[in-house]
Amino acid sequence: MGAAALWGQGGTSCSSMAFSRWQASAGTPEAVDIVAAAFRTPQYFLKATALPALSWLPARWGQPPPSSPATALQSPDSPAFPFPPPGYDFAAVLEWFAERVDRIILLFDAHKLDISDEFSEVIKALKNHEDKIRVVLNKADQIETQQLMRVYGALMWSLGKIINTPEVVRVYIGSFWSHPLLIPDNRKLFEAEEQDLFKDIQSLPRNAALRKLNDLIKRARLAKVHAYIISSLKKEMPNMFGKESKKKELVNNLGEIYQKIEREHQISPGDFPNLRKMQELLQTQDFSKFQALKPKLLDTVDDMLSKDIARLMVMVRQEESLMPSQVVKGGAFDGTMNGPFGHGYGEGAGEGIDDVEWVVGKDKPTYDEIFYTLSPVNGKITGANAKKEMVKSKLPNTVLGKIWKLADVDKDGLLDDEEFALANHLIKVKLEGHELPADLPPHLVPPSKRRHE
Repeated sequence: MGAAALWGQGGTSCSSMAFSRWQASAGTPEAVDIVAAAFRTPQYFLKATALPALSWLPARWGQPPPSSPATALQSPDSPAFPFPPPGYDFAAVLEWFAERVDRIILLFDAHKLDISDEFSEVIKALKNHEDKIRVVLNKADQIETQQLMRVYGALMWSLGKIINTPEVVRVYIGSFWSHPLLIPDNRKLFEAEEQDLFKDIQSLPRNAALRKLNDLIKRARLAKVHAYIISSLKKEMPNMFGKESKKKELVNNLGEIYQKIEREHQISPGDFPNLRKMQELLQTQDFSKFQALKPKLLDTVDDMLSKDIARLMVMVRQEESLMPSQVVKGGAFDGTMNGPFGHGYGEGAGEGIDDVEWVVGKDKPTYDEIFYTLSPVNGKITGANAKKEMVKSKLPNTVLGKIWKLADVDKDGLLDDEEFALANHLIKVKLEGHELPADLPPHLVPPSKRRHE
């Protein structure tokens, strides 16, 4: 079962957000649980989250979890917050979560943006899982637009120093709580960002198999690197005397061994295990018992990565195309996606959806004046004449082509006065910054054409 953990900075309360918990629809083979958790300090591990049980934490991270999950999940603001106890391995907890979740969401408050040393360590603990990370700049309604631009830029700059990836991490801007917007100027931006985030979450069940395949690739590459490291250490060990001193020397110089392997085998630095952790683990190992490198096994791994994985990718895509659509539902997805408060309802191409009259009709007299200057024949104009007028909008041909396809309701390659008015209405919708619909909504169908629908 996959999960997405939401980890936050400062006072951001995930439980007050609309992220409480979602799971995939019934029958979905890969259910997706999204667990809301806020990390303030290592002592305040989980905040009012909806975990079904706490038995998953290994005992080495501290005392066994309490018998009642409800007791363990009190707010960190409460002095009775009992779990986890002081002294547990915080980085190990994060790594354990990161390996098992499908999405990691880092939360920042726009009005008090700072990345503490502790939170920097949290992010660094997510190394090799950067592809799962998304960032939410929350409570963005508390600052003016100009200040929001500065905060966004500062956040991107700060994250760039911590998250070492070639691609910029996706940052969603919004106000994810139930309070009224303090500064509503960016309401449409917040709604659009919210929808983008929800779409990203909705895609998790569909891409679950591919993510597992990517994890398999990561593990295979890591196994190769481990084989090179172990064989290099084995090769450097003396046969008889001075084994302990040589072992200490090799452990201390492990970074140089990493660099040597990287150069000899053209391996990316990101494929190597954590240096400090590897040094700690090697302290207790007997290097003389390490196995020598087995090239045939490495060839098998390389063959798997280059051939078998490619075939599996094709099979996964084929199987996904045959499966029924899988969606995440519950929580923020219930009751808000449809109806008048759904994203874009009554705006752009959705304008006039509840009106009795055709919404294009109010501007039709203006469009008719233009229509009759384009030499209509039998009440219709040709595509060439329509193009002369439509290109004046300066929209790209790809967009105008889509508008033509939507406006030519009867598909005869010509436009009558109603279809021409509809085309101009859709141009207006696009110029105002709205997206065009994939199919013409029923309320935009010209009245004379509705009998054919």
